[in-house]
Amino acid sequence: MALKLYVGYPGNKNANKALIAAEYSGVKISIAENFEMGVTNKTPEFLKMNPIGKIPVLETPEGPVFESNAIARYVVKLNADNPLFGSSAIEYGQIEQWIDFSSLEIDANLISYFKARMGWTPYFPAVEEATIASLKRGFEALNTHLASRTYLVGDSVTLADIVMACNLYLGFARLLPKSFTSEFPHVERYFWTVVNQPNIKKVIGDVKQTDSVPPVESAKKPGQEKEKAKPKEAPKKEAKKVEPAKPAADEVEEAPKPKAKNPLDLLPPSKMVLDDWKRLYSNTKSNFREVAIKGFWDMYDPEGYSLWFCDYKYNDENTVSFVTLNKVGGFLQRMDLARKYAFGKMLIIGGQPPFKVKGLWLFRGQEIPQFIMDECYDMELYEWTKVDITDEAQKERASQMIEDFEPFEGEPLLDAKCFK
Repeated sequence: MALKLYVGYPGNKNANKALIAAEYSGVKISIAENFEMGVTNKTPEFLKMNPIGKIPVLETPEGPVFESNAIARYVVKLNADNPLFGSSAIEYGQIEQWIDFSSLEIDANLISYFKARMGWTPYFPAVEEATIASLKRGFEALNTHLASRTYLVGDSVTLADIVMACNLYLGFARLLPKSFTSEFPHVERYFWTVVNQPNIKKVIGDVKQTDSVPPVESAKKPGQEKEKAKPKEAPKKEAKKVEPAKPAADEVEEAPKPKAKNPLDLLPPSKMVLDDWKRLYSNTKSNFREVAIKGFWDMYDPEGYSLWFCDYKYNDENTVSFVTLNKVGGFLQRMDLARKYAFGKMLIIGGQPPFKVKGLWLFRGQEIPQFIMDECYDMELYEWTKVDITDEAQKERASQMIEDFEPFEGEPLLDAKCFK
């Protein structure tokens, strides 16, 4: 009997681990046909292979194997002295180490994040914030390890890279836009290097990174149902009046509304081009005060934009450095919806806990945009004060925050983060 893999659905990242391992190992695996999730996996025959009824499952001449990492290990073992397990005992141990790390620190948090967003589990903002903090902690550790390495272990692809790439795939393809992953450049470089290896690309195909975090489906379903119900009633009334043209006209009038939904797009043009400032900020590597700060005030348009100081209300809670950093990182991620209209600097201040969190934000318009206040719950965790640029002291404070001046207000900086 040939090896038969029960996949469940196309693109199953867990099944792909075994399929990629098979490509590297020269092992042939066939995909079980006519598999219907919710039906086939509940049959007595399938439950004999996996009593929990989950996929993937590999059917072999010696018996079934379930759990995706175990299946991948089995496939690798079919080829004696397989380089996917490394070339020494220490490399084998490190490969197993990174497989566990990938499962516990990366995949577990991605799955939790994804399920809540899809409405498969209850959504709680505080739980999501904790999940993102844990995920970022894992990414930071991975980023540090990869700073001087192409692969996780050794100088070529191992099973650890296959498992890690398959787990990261869910994040890059469905959950984590560039605004998240750009904080971890070595992870980015690693992921794109691995998924473009021929044996891996043959299984998963071309990968495209998501442009945004998916909306919370569980929170939107009631509204979506109501929206669908309204148009169904309207055509009936119009049909009775024998005015078929009106619904079409209404639809034409309503269609452009989403494009003009954001009132900031309706403001008079500003002489300040936000992307030009962001480019100047990013490209200035020396003489920052003379080049970038001077350039900012030359560009700044007080009629088209406004500056705001923010101070975290609960600094006494910031007793653990990495938790405080993750808290700020989560805030910046949730501000992604404002990227077109904002620029921000967040400073984490202090040489010892509790750490202070302060920020400076540039927003389009004269007030903090209402859609940001409505959509980003972090906003209410801060005190917001509009910057008076006619006050030289406030203007200098803003300049210092932009350039990460240290010591800031007499204290060292633990870190500084930029939203651009």
